Parts: sequence; C-alpha cells; structure tokens
Amino acid sequence: MRTDNRDPDIVDDDMAAVFRDKTPLERLRVAFGLWTSTRNMVERLLRSQHPDWDDRTVKAEVGRRMSHGTG
Repeated sequence: MRTDNRDPDIVDDDMAAVFRDKTPLERLRVAFGLWTSTRNMVERLLRSQHPDWDDRTVKAEVGRRMSHGTG
C-alpha cells in the first residue's frame, strides 16, 4: 500500500502489520487511548482559549466537539 502523508486515512504497510498482529482487546485499548488523548487535548485547548468558561461549559463543548465536530 502506498503512503500518502496528506491523507490520514491511508495506513502505512508497516503500521497495518502492527495492528494486524494485535488482539481485538489490544486494538480497543489503542483506540481508547487515542480517544482519551484527543479529549484531553480538546479540553486543554478550550480552557486556554476561553479562560472565562466554567467547568460545565468546557465539558459540554468538549462533548459537542467529540460527538459532532466543530462545524
């Protein structure tokens, strides 16, 4: 498979082999780790962009972005 650095949906052959060798539980752990990391980054970004927002507002916006996008 050819890699295209402009398209994050195309997986490198070596990376595909790594994921193929993982158990379903290991793949789920990787996915959950990526989701958690993304959620934490979005929360930190929002807190830095909107220091006046309370915790409830930040968490609501994180949830909105993680479930529906920003557009």
